[in-house]
Amino acid sequence: MIELIKKGSNKIGIDGAIAFTILSRIIQAGGGVMTLLFVARCLTKVEQGYYYTFGSILAIQIFFELGLSGIITQFVAHENANLTWYDRVSFSGSEVSSSRLASLLRFTVKWFAVISLLLFFGLLIAGYLFFSTYGKGNVDVNWHIPWVILSVTTSLSLMVSPILAFFEGLGRVKEVARIRMIQQVTQLSFVLILFSLGFKLFSAPVAAIVSFLIVPLWIFFGNKRKLLTFIWNKLGEWQINYRLEIFPYQWKIALSWISGYFIFQLFNPVLFATEGAVVAGQMGMTLAILNAILMLTLSWVSTKVPFFSGLIAKKEYEQLDCFFNKTLIQSTLLNVFSLTVFFILIFILRYYDIRIAGKNFGDRFLPFLPMLFMMIPVLLNHVIAAWATYLRCHKKEPMMIQSIVIGLLCSISTITLGKYFGVIGITVGYMILTVIGFVWTYFIFTIKKKEWHNE
Repeated sequence: MIELIKKGSNKIGIDGAIAFTILSRIIQAGGGVMTLLFVARCLTKVEQGYYYTFGSILAIQIFFELGLSGIITQFVAHENANLTWYDRVSFSGSEVSSSRLASLLRFTVKWFAVISLLLFFGLLIAGYLFFSTYGKGNVDVNWHIPWVILSVTTSLSLMVSPILAFFEGLGRVKEVARIRMIQQVTQLSFVLILFSLGFKLFSAPVAAIVSFLIVPLWIFFGNKRKLLTFIWNKLGEWQINYRLEIFPYQWKIALSWISGYFIFQLFNPVLFATEGAVVAGQMGMTLAILNAILMLTLSWVSTKVPFFSGLIAKKEYEQLDCFFNKTLIQSTLLNVFSLTVFFILIFILRYYDIRIAGKNFGDRFLPFLPMLFMMIPVLLNHVIAAWATYLRCHKKEPMMIQSIVIGLLCSISTITLGKYFGVIGITVGYMILTVIGFVWTYFIFTIKKKEWHNE
């Protein structure tokens, strides 16, 4: 039976890393549904608006991380391709690659320690200014302390996330996926328990603290600490030059990521400011499911980054394209299936007027038409993200101009159309711009792939 499962999994492209990542995403999606139930039951519609708007503002960490975690994974994978591992904590091989790997680790630790501190103060100030300005009428909502806790936890998580990215670059994708799955289970469990105990907006912040602690415990009380120490001490005369190697690539990635913020994270704050916390909560709950679907289906691609990067380093482009195309088809089919199931479920909830604790659960989501306008971009963004990942594995960033233009247009569209046409205006504008971005990305993908592989 186990062998049959393994054979079936291999046919659809599921290896150990993807399996753990999928489990994590399934837990996230299934847990997300459970969380939605608890949010609908334990929070008012106004509190729901705060709950999901919290997440949108926390996303300003993009402005501090600037895409560096993903770059770390790629740079580590390229150096790791020249090393031979003879046990779990040590390796031999190119002295150049060993030294560069050590310098990259040292840079990563120092850089993110500073950035995390800056993020904390940035979140604290941004959150207080926003909610104090646009939430004046919600005097009964206790959001101040939960926001402080979330600011602390998000900053600490940013400090350790590049270490996980470093391990992924070393080929430990399966282990990292497993620890992230454990984090997911832990956070979900505590969120539901705390909601049940009446912690309301305190539930997510406290659960986030518990979940965060798992990673440092995993590092310091396992062989990961020995591995990091071994790499740290390998520093020689060859070092990664941030200014010459990373920054020319990072600033392009950073602009793409920042543009992504204005594309994906403005919906809730704009709706919170223009139509109130209730509509913002509907958008937040809808996006929670749609983003879970997107992250789940992108697992097929994201877990393959070290493998893609390794093939590129060896210039094995034919194998790269074969593997990538297979992965893209598998993940896209799953994306379509998941979106269809989601739409049907919401239809059933509304048609049969399913209630939770006397509350209409279907009303916590966007109406059908704006929901459909948000679903189509999820499918298109899945393919866009896959193409972008493929290109970025070449340690180049060809998506900068596209990302900036689409991000700028999307922010203008969201703010302007949201002000005059509300949620319909926001969702229609977003869908149209995503279609434009899809076509644009396709041309970039085909042109750059041909150009780089013929060098």
